[in-house]
Amino acid sequence: MTPPVLAASSPSSPAPAPGGWEAIRDGFLAFLVSAGWSLLWVAVTIVVALLLSWIMRRLIGRVVDRIVTGAKSRAEAEDTRAIDMSPLAQVRIVQRTRTLGSILTNIVNVAIVIIAALTIVFILNPGVLASFTLLSAAIGAGLGFGAQNIVKDVLNGIFIVAEDQIGIGDVVDVGLATGVVEYVSVRVTHVRDVNGTLWFVRNGEITRIGNMSQGWARVVIDVGVPLDADLDAVEDAMLAAAKNLVREPKWRTRIIDKPEVWGLESIGGETIVTRLVVRTRPNAKDDVSRALRARLKHALDELGVPLPQLESAFLTGADAAQSVRGANPPKTKPQQVTPPATPPRLAWRPKKRGRTDGDAPEGTAAP
Repeated sequence: MTPPVLAASSPSSPAPAPGGWEAIRDGFLAFLVSAGWSLLWVAVTIVVALLLSWIMRRLIGRVVDRIVTGAKSRAEAEDTRAIDMSPLAQVRIVQRTRTLGSILTNIVNVAIVIIAALTIVFILNPGVLASFTLLSAAIGAGLGFGAQNIVKDVLNGIFIVAEDQIGIGDVVDVGLATGVVEYVSVRVTHVRDVNGTLWFVRNGEITRIGNMSQGWARVVIDVGVPLDADLDAVEDAMLAAAKNLVREPKWRTRIIDKPEVWGLESIGGETIVTRLVVRTRPNAKDDVSRALRARLKHALDELGVPLPQLESAFLTGADAAQSVRGANPPKTKPQQVTPPATPPRLAWRPKKRGRTDGDAPEGTAAP
């Protein structure tokens, strides 16, 4: 009985081989299908992320362009540079809108990249995100110790732009650098100084900002003349030269207030110093200062007064604080004060009594 059993078992021994190859083939095909679908969804995620980023950038760009176009139309200007002739509010709207547009673009790009990366990880291995709670705790600890400066830079940068402290094209002094703002991102601000050096200033390191492009600027020129010069004649000549400069068409739009002579500033050695001030647009301060110094030189030459000293003054510290209002003190109207009511004046009157034999007649005082 044993041989038939061996003979029956020998031909059936190679039978499992075809089934094993079929299982391997089916598993490999299933892996290819699964990997293909995963790669397809990864590709779809990347395409959707790129498309969403393009849509958001176009949307932000259109909003920025509409705001800038509206500002230029309200200012009746053809380009952004021509808005310098318009009220300051339009210029600030253009600068702040473009800066906020660049920051929003960066935020949108970073957010889309992070969401797309998490989605791709979930598609490739869904079990990875299940332990994301532990990973988030580690990330939070890392942010608390190592990335707090980055968070500080981003938050400070958003507040700086939202509060209109800095705009692209402003001339600023941020303590670490002084120059023209070329770019403001969520983390750093690019400032190019007069020598052409580009400074990268972290927003979190900015503790004070001096913006020289907002509102107006003031040209302060100190004119030194000899002690024996007629001070009244010198001041009249200085004021006349400054007023003639204001009347010229080239400078009429750059000077926004009447020139003022603040009077005798100091006496030192053989020179007396008289101060002249002119309020100008921020971007025209240096040009007006140069032109005004030339006019003052010609005016005093015609007057026959030599100039031992003629320079522009930059007031700082206590001098700047005491000269904020300058020659224009605040004008107030006198208030009418109602005098206090006076008490009624007391008068003596005789007491009326009934007439008796020993009394005085009525209407006369009793003895």
